[in-house]
Amino acid sequence: MTAGRADLPPAPSGAGYVCPMHPEVAAPGPAACPKCGMALEPEAVSAAPAPDPELRAMTLRFWVGAALTAPLAALAMAGHVPGVPAGWLPPYAVSVWVQFALATPVVLWGGGVFFARGWASVRSGNLNMFTLIAVGTGAAYLYSAAAALAPAAFPAAFAGPGGIVPVYFEAAAMIVVLVLLGQILELRARARAGDALRALLDLAPETAVRLDADGGAEEAALDSVLPGDRLRVRPGDRVPVDGAVLEGSGVLDESMVTGEPLPVEKSAGALVIGGTVNRAGSFVMRADRVGAETMLARIVALVAEAQRSRAPVQRLADRVAGWFVPAVAAVAAAAFAGWAAAGPPPALTHALIAAVSVLIVACPCAIGLAAPMSVMVAAGRGARAGVLFRSAEALEALAGIDTLVVDKTGTLTEGRPAVVGLEAADGVSEDEVLRLAASLERGSGHPLARAAAAEAAARGLALEDPAEFRHAAGKGVAGAVGGRAVVVGNAVLLSEHGLDPGPLSARAEALREDGATAVFVAVDGRVGGLIAFADPIRASAAPTLEALRRAGVEIRMLTGDDPRTAASVAARLGIEEVAAGLLPEDKSAAVRRLKEDGRKVAMAGDGVNDAPALAAADVGIALAGGSDVAVESASVTLVGGDLAGAARARRLARAAMRNVRQNLFFAFVYNLLGVPVAAGALYPIFGVLLDPVAAAAAMSLSSVSVVGNALRLSRARL
Repeated sequence: MTAGRADLPPAPSGAGYVCPMHPEVAAPGPAACPKCGMALEPEAVSAAPAPDPELRAMTLRFWVGAALTAPLAALAMAGHVPGVPAGWLPPYAVSVWVQFALATPVVLWGGGVFFARGWASVRSGNLNMFTLIAVGTGAAYLYSAAAALAPAAFPAAFAGPGGIVPVYFEAAAMIVVLVLLGQILELRARARAGDALRALLDLAPETAVRLDADGGAEEAALDSVLPGDRLRVRPGDRVPVDGAVLEGSGVLDESMVTGEPLPVEKSAGALVIGGTVNRAGSFVMRADRVGAETMLARIVALVAEAQRSRAPVQRLADRVAGWFVPAVAAVAAAAFAGWAAAGPPPALTHALIAAVSVLIVACPCAIGLAAPMSVMVAAGRGARAGVLFRSAEALEALAGIDTLVVDKTGTLTEGRPAVVGLEAADGVSEDEVLRLAASLERGSGHPLARAAAAEAAARGLALEDPAEFRHAAGKGVAGAVGGRAVVVGNAVLLSEHGLDPGPLSARAEALREDGATAVFVAVDGRVGGLIAFADPIRASAAPTLEALRRAGVEIRMLTGDDPRTAASVAARLGIEEVAAGLLPEDKSAAVRRLKEDGRKVAMAGDGVNDAPALAAADVGIALAGGSDVAVESASVTLVGGDLAGAARARRLARAAMRNVRQNLFFAFVYNLLGVPVAAGALYPIFGVLLDPVAAAAAMSLSSVSVVGNALRLSRARL
């Protein structure tokens, strides 16, 4: 793996503006979606929220509309307020014309955007919420304008007491103002869904301390840093870009990128991630990935893409929306006909109120927003916890898994050998056995040699360069260190040198049964001890698997490793179903068999040999830090490279799908109850007929409530 690599798929290129409900709809600039009528949103995410032209326009229309509607409503309601002297009120004819003058700019200018989008929906055949708003508001305004201009043209059934044809300018204007208010609240709430991504972008510092060839330092703008530049990171600084430590050391807080709370020590050769915080120490690093190639930038791009994807559950809302608007229009027509035929006088006026109320209260915006808002917020919350979902489909699928298949090496274990045991014969110290073995192994690049050197360094042992070094393939090494003859290897190599491991043989066999590799160390013709190597189990593996079991997930292991080693690791982690010695195609076949048995399977792995199984599973979970092929084959990436993220991912997925169901339930129940009430179902029993203004307020509240419920996911405990 190249220094500083994020092991994430390439960031998608920005396409301008996209629809939050229909991600397939894109445009190069601000526009309205031809399907749902909602304003398109910028595809690219910036650290500072960009000015929203839609929000600015809606806010201006709202305040102007509210200023004109306040006196309009006061004038219309004054005649119905007890105690107001009749002499204080203008003549009815004057009042009507004043109301007409105040309502016209509110409806035609303030609500003009609704009429434009409603007409576009009719022309395209994609009837939506703006269709209903335009029809309902337009009907109330046009009826009132006609009543003001030509009251004598109306049948007697429209006339109220005194033969006056009532007008509803205040209702039309207040509907527009309330819908504008709902749009403003919704736009602001939707903007909050991008807070998690902006918080990630804020992690990148604006400048970096760049070193020149002579060791001099300069403060450089971050966008001027190039691959290969040498940068200094001081205590308290944020790492500017992805790269590798060249000299010095630090203690880095990587929690905002990986989700892991514990700081990580970094020394020469270690990889560092841009945006992480150096809590202690100072080091010089090499810049490897800058700009859009850093892990931080690629995480943001991937999460933004996932936020715009559609979950399968959204198909239900899409099917409902397909027949919902025509059905509402039919109900409104039926309500008008019923009130006109059997309603109390003025019958046609009541019929108009019922029809307009039905059209306004039934706007399907809440249904359309139910799933996209939850997915958007969940994807951002996952990014803060080090969990990246490639799509909304992966989020939904992960919530339903009942079986987790895990690889062993690099997934349950660290993926690299370490010294796990050290024993010395009488008269020889453990440190001396390790020092001589590690010194001799300095001539080898074998993973066990590196593990021995790491253990020696951890113990503070000073190593020497070997004077002689001979490698015996498959057996070990032999040579001289500090004038002493040293042999490090297996029993076969000892036998070739005429040495007998004696009582250490039984101990070596016991270690092998436990999944470790035992290496003998002989010094000056005598077996001095043995070193046990093993791939350590990750500290997080046991609690993670236990948490998943408690959540009802069955755990199985598929590995290409030796059966004894696999059995040992499985026993320690409580995994009962184990298959070892598998080829990549064997793992993939095993996953397919589980799916054929009706199981919902997630596969977690990090190696090239895991890629076929990751692709075959319902959900592939890749540990970043593993192979690029594994990450490309997976639908979920754990940025921290630790299986603990799998438990966080599933908890988030289940919370997100629960949130989606809550939103859909609320939206459907709201319409199932609201439409009959607006049509007048309660009038025969309670004498209640829903006013169009109240319908507009309820409609706006429903959308805002769905968005607010989705935003709760940003605080979900994982």
